[in-house]
Amino acid sequence: MSKKTKEEPISVEETSIPTLSEESSELGTIRINHSVVAGIVRLATQSVKGVVNVGTAGVVEGLTDFFSKKESERGVKVTESSDGGYEIEVRVVLEFGVDLAKTGVAIQETIRDQILSMTGNHARSIDVIIDDIKMDSPDKDEDDDQWPSDSTS
Repeated sequence: MSKKTKEEPISVEETSIPTLSEESSELGTIRINHSVVAGIVRLATQSVKGVVNVGTAGVVEGLTDFFSKKESERGVKVTESSDGGYEIEVRVVLEFGVDLAKTGVAIQETIRDQILSMTGNHARSIDVIIDDIKMDSPDKDEDDDQWPSDSTS
């Protein structure tokens, strides 16, 4: 029986920064902060068709989310599982009329792929919570096209 022991000195500053991943190389250690992974999750989620917002739907909550620095308060919660994978929870607002289940799966797959390609680590679980649905507002371009035609008649 062989024991694997790897003791690394931990400073007070390192323990205050939540990290998800720690890789070592000849040059030193690479750590990925939770907020970086939360940012990847946010951007990946917003790229999925049918997603209106990541986080809460209200204006007041949206402003609070914008100024908040905690990723769990901005619609994304990232934790590290015991096996080193990521446990992700993302709260979304979707467009009215989209297939909620298919959009949820698309969000999960997009997040999984982006997390793996950008961090090299896997997502153990990705929970998508649909907080609200919103009607899609008409495009400005369509309104702009209508005004000149109405005014020239």
